[in-house]
Amino acid sequence: MAQLPFISSGVYHWKDLVVKRSEGREGRRIMEGTSPQFSYLEMHATTQEKGAISKPPHAQKDLEEVLIVKEGTMKFTMGKESRVMGKNSVVLIPPQEMQSIENVGDGPLTYYVMEFRSIKPMDLERSAKAGGALFLNADSLLYKPSGRGGGIAYFNRATAMCENFEMHITQLDHKGPSHAPHAHIETEVMLMIEGESEVTINNKTYKASAGDLYIINSNEMHGISNIQDAACKYFAFKWR
Repeated sequence: MAQLPFISSGVYHWKDLVVKRSEGREGRRIMEGTSPQFSYLEMHATTQEKGAISKPPHAQKDLEEVLIVKEGTMKFTMGKESRVMGKNSVVLIPPQEMQSIENVGDGPLTYYVMEFRSIKPMDLERSAKAGGALFLNADSLLYKPSGRGGGIAYFNRATAMCENFEMHITQLDHKGPSHAPHAHIETEVMLMIEGESEVTINNKTYKASAGDLYIINSNEMHGISNIQDAACKYFAFKWR
C-alpha cells in the first residue's frame, strides 16, 4: 500500500470535488491521508437519491466515524437502534458497530462521513465509559445566543480513537471575527453550513461558503471571520 500523504491545512471547496456516480448515488472524496493524531483520516460526502437501494449493514473493524447530514432525511440504524434524522444531525459511530443508512425523505439525502484511526491504540472501553455510540438529532439540540450570534453544543467527550473530541455549531450574525486568532494542540475542521467566511491559517487567508470546509492542523495559528453582514454558520470539530 502506498504511503498516505500528510493532510495540509487549508480549504476544500464543494464545487471542486470530483463526483463519482453510480445507480442512485453520488460520491465526493474530500480528503484522505494522515494528521498529527491520526494514522488514517478520510472525509467524503455521499448523496443517495430517493428510492435508491440501501447498502447492506456493515461495521468498521478499526475505524471510528462521525456522520453529518447535509440535506434530506436519513434513517440511521446502529445495532438494534434506528433514528430518523434531518439536516445538521450527527452520529458518532465507534468501531465494530453494525450500521446502515436509508433515505426516507422526499428528495436526495446528502451526508458527510469522517473516518479515522488514531496513532495510539483504539480504546473501546474508554468509548463505552464515555457513552459509546451517539445519535444527535439537530431538532433536539439547544441554541444558545451570544454577543456575536450563538451556538449549539453537540458533544465534548472521549471516544475510542480520541482522548477528547468536541463538536459544536457557531453562528455569527454580523460581519466580523468569531474570536481573536489562536492556536491549540487539537486539529480542527470547520464545515460551512451557510453564509460566507474567511479563515487565516499561519498568515495565509482562505475563503469558503456553504458545503466547503477548512482543516487546521495542531498548533497552527488561525482565526475565522464572517465576511458578509448576514448570518454565517459552521460546524467546528476538533480532537486530540
